[in-house]
Amino acid sequence: MELTNQYFMDKWPDVGKIIVTNKPRASNIWTRAVYYEGLMALHKINPKKEYYQYAYDWAEFHKWNLRDGDTYTRNADNQCAGQTYIDLYKIDPAPHKIKFIKASIDSMMNTDKIDDWTWIDAIQMGMPIFAQLGSLYKDDAYYERMYEMYAYTKNKMGANGLYNPEDGLWWRDGDFDPPYNEPNGEDCYWSRGNGWVVMALVRVLELIPEDEPHRKEYESDLISMCEALAKVQRSDGFWNVSLHDPTNFGGPETSGTAMFVHGITYAINNGLIDRKKFLPVALNGWNAMVNKAVHPNGFLGYLQSTGKEPKEGQPLSYDKIPDFEDYGLGAFLLAGYEIHQLAH
Repeated sequence: MELTNQYFMDKWPDVGKIIVTNKPRASNIWTRAVYYEGLMALHKINPKKEYYQYAYDWAEFHKWNLRDGDTYTRNADNQCAGQTYIDLYKIDPAPHKIKFIKASIDSMMNTDKIDDWTWIDAIQMGMPIFAQLGSLYKDDAYYERMYEMYAYTKNKMGANGLYNPEDGLWWRDGDFDPPYNEPNGEDCYWSRGNGWVVMALVRVLELIPEDEPHRKEYESDLISMCEALAKVQRSDGFWNVSLHDPTNFGGPETSGTAMFVHGITYAINNGLIDRKKFLPVALNGWNAMVNKAVHPNGFLGYLQSTGKEPKEGQPLSYDKIPDFEDYGLGAFLLAGYEIHQLAH
């Protein structure tokens, strides 16, 4: 974890530097925000001052506001940075640190609209913030609105909801609802899309009270996903980008694998799934990434670029640099945190 993180910090010493790929983007976009979630997890294990300072300086540069200063956005991607702002606030409370992210979420709470999360990535980007604010202010209204939005995406978005309980997996968005299918005729379950849901469920379960009315459903959904994912893990420990069609751009992929290791290991650590059955799944995934994706200098290989389906950024390889390196590293650090907890 330290090796991969140091590679990134050395590559991006200026926390406010504009990210330029096909166009310039502010450094508090969702990709970078997910990295900082991972950095804060590493900081829990090893509270180095430079880790905290790197995150703090990033938040300070952006004045603790959301992407491009758009406080009242309803776009979960652009709210994602707020997760780390709140974590930093909890270490050293000061009202200005959460002023903007709270205003953003409260502006959503002041409406009846619950259909914003039209793509499952949004569940990870936005849902945990409601849980954080609910926990921080001991206000169940945040939990209830969070559930309403989650349930809408799960059960109603697209044709009949983006979750398929029969398979225990999610379609990325309405574009991939049946009759859309993969070359082998199976449903299109994109690895990283499902990984975002896994990460969101873990984050929410870490935050909400034991007696929160919807906790059992979140736990049940995570358990179902763990069971579904264990069935389709590759023999080398990775997961394919297409979970039910290994022939459609098959091969190792790091971001989805990291997210699944994170979720499955959390479920083991918290007694949700059988340790004996699932521990090999988690360890095989972690060891695959460490032994086959992590370069000696800390660069992560086999990382799929941004997008929404298996074909994005293909072909992948050990040496190929994706369009963004940050979110995959964030997921890897979160996975490492849970692996570390196995022995502690």
